[in-house]
This record gives sequence, C-alpha cells and structure tokens, in this order.
Amino acid sequence: MGLTRQYLRYEPAALFGLVASARAGVAFVVLRGERGRYVAVPACEHVFVWDTRKGEKVLILKGLKQQVSCLCPSPDGLHVAVGYEDGAVCVFNLLSGESTITFNGHRAAVTALQYDHLGGRLVSGSKDTEVIVWDVINESGLYRLRGHKDVITQVLFLKEKNLLVTCAKDTLVKWWDLDTQHCFKTLVGHRAEVWGMALLSKEKRLITGSADSELRVWDLTYIQEVKDPDEPESKKNKGSSSPGAEENTEEDETLELDEHPEERIVKCSKIGSIMREGRDRVVTLGTDRMGKFLACHGTDAVLEVFSVLSEEEIQKKLEKKIKKARKKAKQNSEEEPERSVELSLQEEIQWVTNVKASSKIKSFDLMLSPKGELKMVLLLQNNVIEVYNLDLSAQVPQAVRVSRITIGGHRSDVRTLAFSSDNIAILSAAAESVKIWNRSTLQCIRTMECEYALCSLFIPGDRQVIVGTRTGKLQLYDLASGSLIETLDAHDGAVWSIALSPDQHGFVTGGADKCVKFWEFELVKDESSVQKRLSVKYVRILQLDEDVLCVRYSPNKKLLAVSLLDCTVKVFYVDTLKFFLSLYGHKLPVLCMDICYDGTLIATGSADRNVKIWGLDFGDCHRSLFAHDDSVMYLQFVPKSHLFFTAGKDSKIKQWDADKFEHIQTLEGHHQEVWCLALSPSGDYVVSASHDKSLRLWERTREPLILEEEREMQREAEYEESVAKEEQPVVAGERQGETGLAGKKTIETIKAAERIMEAIELYREETAKLKEHNAICKAAGKEVPFPVNPILRAYGNITPSAYVLEVVKKVKSSELEESLLVLPFSYVPDLLRLFNEYIQLGSDVELLCRALLFLLKIHFGQITSNQMLVTVIENLKKTTISRVSEARDVLGFNMAGLQFLKREIEAKDEVTFFADATERFEEKKRKRKKEKMVLAVV
Repeated sequence: MGLTRQYLRYEPAALFGLVASARAGVAFVVLRGERGRYVAVPACEHVFVWDTRKGEKVLILKGLKQQVSCLCPSPDGLHVAVGYEDGAVCVFNLLSGESTITFNGHRAAVTALQYDHLGGRLVSGSKDTEVIVWDVINESGLYRLRGHKDVITQVLFLKEKNLLVTCAKDTLVKWWDLDTQHCFKTLVGHRAEVWGMALLSKEKRLITGSADSELRVWDLTYIQEVKDPDEPESKKNKGSSSPGAEENTEEDETLELDEHPEERIVKCSKIGSIMREGRDRVVTLGTDRMGKFLACHGTDAVLEVFSVLSEEEIQKKLEKKIKKARKKAKQNSEEEPERSVELSLQEEIQWVTNVKASSKIKSFDLMLSPKGELKMVLLLQNNVIEVYNLDLSAQVPQAVRVSRITIGGHRSDVRTLAFSSDNIAILSAAAESVKIWNRSTLQCIRTMECEYALCSLFIPGDRQVIVGTRTGKLQLYDLASGSLIETLDAHDGAVWSIALSPDQHGFVTGGADKCVKFWEFELVKDESSVQKRLSVKYVRILQLDEDVLCVRYSPNKKLLAVSLLDCTVKVFYVDTLKFFLSLYGHKLPVLCMDICYDGTLIATGSADRNVKIWGLDFGDCHRSLFAHDDSVMYLQFVPKSHLFFTAGKDSKIKQWDADKFEHIQTLEGHHQEVWCLALSPSGDYVVSASHDKSLRLWERTREPLILEEEREMQREAEYEESVAKEEQPVVAGERQGETGLAGKKTIETIKAAERIMEAIELYREETAKLKEHNAICKAAGKEVPFPVNPILRAYGNITPSAYVLEVVKKVKSSELEESLLVLPFSYVPDLLRLFNEYIQLGSDVELLCRALLFLLKIHFGQITSNQMLVTVIENLKKTTISRVSEARDVLGFNMAGLQFLKREIEAKDEVTFFADATERFEEKKRKRKKEKMVLAVV
C-alpha cells in the first residue's frame, strides 16, 4: 500500500537562551586541573559547565527528557552526580562528558545528593520521603532508608563514623547507623521545616536552618555503643519521655527521641543559636569543603557569610580572654577567673559580611582559593550566574563581583519570537531586552534594551526590527548599531499583536484599547544626519467594541482577521474596513490564529484548549480539535502548506494537518508553559520560547513520518510510564520497615528479566535438542552434524550455558537485583544449576555470588522446600566457599604487593628529596666561598 500523504519529521536541534535553571544547585567543579574557575549549573534536562573567567560554555552534560533537580560533584573532582525529576540519578564523567552510571530507585524528584569523603558511596534523598545509599564503584544500590514523612531537604555523611544525617520538611533531623541500617536518633527541636544543615568543627557541631531567622547549633559527642554500667539511671533514661511532654519545654532544650537508648552512638545537645539578618526561611545552607566558612540565604538577594574558628584559633582566643580576666581579677583582688571564662557561640561562629546579589538567590557554592580568598558563585532566579571574591586579609572584608554570566539569555520570559526573511537571524524579546541570535552558531549577536515586549517583527530588508510593548508603544531598532531609532505611542493599552502586510509596505497592530491601527513605512530626514532613515506613519484606524488580542492579514491583502476578547473572530475587508464574517464557537477568547498561504483556511487557537479550522469563503467551521491540555498560546501555518504548529501552556508543541484534521507530531522538550513560537520562511526551522527560560530550535529532517508508527511509539511510551507507576514487587519475608531494596521496577529491569528468561528457554531447548541428537547418533552408530542455533553462532559458536552467562553479565549492575526480583521461580532452579557450573570454572565469581545470594534470599522458602535442589545447594556451598576464598587470597596478595610498591616509591622519594637538599647545601657553600674570595681580592 502506497503512502497517501508524506510528512517530514521535526527533530530537536538545539537548546539556547538559557544560562542556568533555578531548580537545582550550582557547584564548583574541577576541569582541566583548575579549581575555582569552572561551575556546573542545571539547564533544563542538561548540565552546563561554564568558564567564569571567559563567560563561555565549555561542556554540556546531556540528559534525556527529565529536568535536573539536584547535582553534586564528587570529592575527586572527576565526576558529577545529577538527580532528575523522575527520580533517576546519573553520574557523569567530566573528562568525557558522558554518563557512566545510572541509578533508578526514587519514585519522585531527587532533592538531595551527597558523596562520602572517599567518593565510593553516594546518598540521595527525594520527594518520595526516602533516602537511598548507592555504591558508586560497584554501580549498584545498597539499601533504602525509610522514616521521614515529607520531602528530604539535605543528606550528610560523617567521615569519622559510618553514620548518615538527614533532614526533611517534616521538621525532623534523623541519624542513621549505616552498619545496622536503622535510625538510632531523631531530633525534634524544630517548630517548622528543616531546610538545610551543615557539619562544622571537624564534625563536632551540627548547624540547622529552618523557617525562621535562627540557625540552631548542636554539639555532637561521639560515644561508644557499649552500655556503661557506671552510668546513672537518670542519664540512661534520658530521651525515654514522650514527645508530647517534651514539646512543652523551652525551645533551647535538646529534644531527642532515642529508639535504641542502649545503643546510643552520638549525643546531640543544642548549645545555642546564630541569628540571621533575614527574617524569612533558609533556602540554602552550606560550607566550603574545609568547613572554615558557612553561608546561607533566604528568599531574598542577600547571602550571609560566617567564619568558623578552628580549634587552634578558639584556644588562642580563649587564652587571650583568660589573660584579660586574670588582669581584671588582680585589680579587683578576685581568685580563679579561668572557670568563668568561656567563648560564646557568636565568637566561635563570627559574622563576616553580607553579599548583595542583583536578584533573588536560588543557590550558591563556596571555595577557599590557595591565595586565601573566598570564592562564591551565586545562581540567581533571573537566568544569571554571579561570582564574588572575598578578600579575607582586609580589616573589613567586602565581597567584590569578579564576573557575571548574562549574555547567554534573557532575565525574564521571552514573550515574542520572529525569524528574518533569510532564515539566519532569530529575534527574541522579553520584559527587559531584545536579543538577535545567529541561528547556525546560536550566539547572541545583538542585545538592545526595551520595555516589556509582547509582539515583534523584522522589517523587510532585515536591517530593522519593530517591537510592540505592554505600555502601548512601538519601538523601532536599528540592528547595525543596536540602537533604538524611534518610539511611537501607538495604543492606550498593551499592543497584543502585530502583522506585516503581504505587500510589505506596512503593518497592522491590535491593542487593548479596542483599536486596530494601520501603519506604513516611510523614509524621513533626520536632523542629526544627512541620510534618510526608516520611520513609520499612522494611516488609519478600525474601532471595535472589545479588546483586540490578535490580528492577521490574508495573503492577498483582501481580508483582515481580528480576534476579540468576546471569544469571536471578526473578518473585515482591508480596503473599506467593512465587516465580512464573524467566526464564533470558542468558549474562551481566541489567543492566536493564522491564515494559510492560499487564503482558503483560517485556524484559531483559544484559551478553551481547542483549535478550530474555518473556511474563509463562508466562515464555516470545518473541524474543532482538542489540541492541548491547557490554553493554546500560539499558532502558525508552515509556509506553502496546510500544516500548522500550535504551542500550549501544557509545555507541548504539536503539528497538525488542516486538510485531514490529523495530529501529526508532538515536539516534547520544554518543561513549562510555551509562550510563543516562530517558523522560518522556508519552513525548515521552528523556534520556541518557554517559561523555563529556554529557547529551543527544531529542525525539519528528511526522515518521513508515518502516522501509524507514531501512534504505536506513543502507545509504547504510555505503557512504559504505566510500568514505572505500578506497585513495586514485594520481597518474600521482608518486613516493610526502615530499610528496603535500593532499586525500583522499570521498563529496563523488565526487559533485562525477559532477556534472562529467553536465554534460559534457549538453554533448555538446546540441551533437549542435544540429548535427542546424541540418541539419534547412538541409534545410527555414526556422528550426525548438529545444527548450531543462529544466536549462538552470532556469539561465536558458544555453548548455551555460556550464552546465559553472557546475558546475565550484560544486565546493568544497578538493575541486577530488580531484574532477578521479577524473574519467575520456574527459571530459578536452572539458573542455580548454571551458577554452580560457572563458579566451578571460576569465571565472574563476584557477580555470580551477588546474584546467587540475592536469589537465595528472595526464594528461600521455595528453594529449601524443593528436594530436587538440595544437592545443587550443597554443591554451590562447596564451590562458592572455595572460589570466594581463592578470590580473597588473590585480592590480599595484590593488596600486599601494592602496599610494598607504595613503600618502595615513598622510600625512593625520600632519598631523592635528601639528595636534592644536600646538592643545594653544597651549592650554597660554593657560592659563599666565591663571595669570600671576591671580598678578599677587593
């Protein structure tokens, strides 16, 4: 069957106009061996790495579809962990820019990420209230920790002990023992959400930020897990009282809920508070990597910086205070002043300065440079990154702004877009500026200040642009000089729409003052120069009863369509301005419309989420289409066709066929409302602007699009989404308590399980065929050639059992447990027999033992009750123990060898160091002798 109509696919070509998204944090990263120069920021689904000195984008860590919600650089500076809105966590290599590991465990957006001090483990907290610890080296999940009742806001590893601290919007701070994977302490001393926390003074202080101007400071004392018999009973029972009784105590008192008072690992007591200047909630609270500086900010534009004194500095300060107290005591003839002398909390954590940013701060990061300066990078709400330096040697430290990355985007949402006639330049205009972009390089080539722009167009010749504003003005700009040529007071209200006349001699504007005005281009003589310049003159007016929302010319310039606030579209003759047609049927105002190239059809998009296609001959409605899940914001026909694009507040762009009334394609990429789009005159490019501050370019490819295939792909995507939302499988015998498996069921784990099942089926078929073949050979008394399975031949004529091993090895390490969990038990006996065979051969012992132990754990009851598997388990026990001990011996030998080599290298370095020192000493001696000889001669 031949194709009746061929459509061409539009593919995403680029994302630009975005410096950084304000949803996740900003972080200093190490790139090309340099610290403090490069910063990683979220940018919709990607992560951009910016060079703060040059203001250039140096690396893009590409995501798939979901928006970045959190990021954290690794301690070695080589990797960045990125959390997404769908709960996935990807680890990117900064050298290659590729995603090396993907973890799927959370069911909602990742809100907190933290590496341990070695970078071997990663902990993630999410909106689903759960915390998951991941093994980065083994690329697998370790365990899931449950206990919080609201969104996790911060997670911290402790270096010295194997402990984890988490805080959430449920007002609680929880302490977790990672050896036993349980919560052993809950701090309930906060009256509102805990938005952030930090560890200070070598992890002896915990500081928390809540919804008030108080930063609460907690003193941490690490104690042994063994119960002390000499401890008084009253002290042992501390924390056993009910939370309700404790709530009535003073706020300064420590509030603790000890679930295991006999196994207490850390004692946590509140010692005071640091008062912030800001009165609103803490948004971000953090320290530099050394823990010397603490900073926090609220919902305003001020970052407050504090200095944390080290133990040596505290001791010096205390000694000075004691000396002063002694002097005072001598004068007043008092004794023993030392006992009463103590440093206040404000003296230990000192306020340094306030940094005032140019807009609201969303996130920050600190870094202490080798020069002794404190570097601060701020991610602002208005698509800006600012870098400040704080000179700590100054008497009164003042933050100095050293760089500001702004040129890559607008400060506010882009409300209008336009293409030049040669398809090369793109105009975007927002509340504060007009920018001209080069389509091929995506670089901003002109930035011009303007008022709040609502509509725009390139004047024929592409040398000037005209912008309609919210205040009713028309602003005319010259692109060569980047200057404002002329400002005209066009309307008494907002200029909602502008349309170029088909003869290109003028244009028409529609405004909130219920007027449609006609304008013509003219050349006027400027007083300041001899040459004439372009200007516009007002020609005539069409007065209407309602606010004008959109105006469009028909291609032959005979008709003018005007969309009004009363939900109708009125069509007038251009020459006489007489009424021709009224198109009514929309329930809410028509926000956008367009007329096709031959003037036969008009398509209207409304706030009622529908698109209606009308004939312009009689004004009859051909079809009403439910187009978007929210208001249709923009509509435009593809040049020389009856295809058109619509943009909606549901963040989607859709392509439609106005002849067949079919939905062709959905362009998904934006994460928030799409305000406008523009098609190039050739129809090869679409550019769109969204509330997520990004501009996206879409390119028409040569790939034909078949509607049936598109619908099939859509159904598959819906199925995959439904799989992810299904309830997770229950592990037999596992109590739904504090801990659980780290992974979750996804379409990838189901596919991996299906591949394992197919491999075991093939193994069963091939072994059965081999038995039959051997029986035939025996009966025939001669060797008959055995047909090799094509799949096994593709793998290099391997055995069926080796093929099963290959399939198991290809399962991602992070998805192995979940894939085995959905595997039916009927396949497990075969898998256990094969595991026994593989372990005896000594191949992939670590992977096989991990899979084996997991299968034994989840199917323990069925395996132990199955008599057929007793011998298999006995054999596995012997082979596993012997092979694992062999592997352990090899590892031990290798470790000992590496340590020996390390000692050898260190010894050599020491010898070299001393040899260098003696050479320098001898050289100095020779120089001195020469100097003495010269002096003697003189």
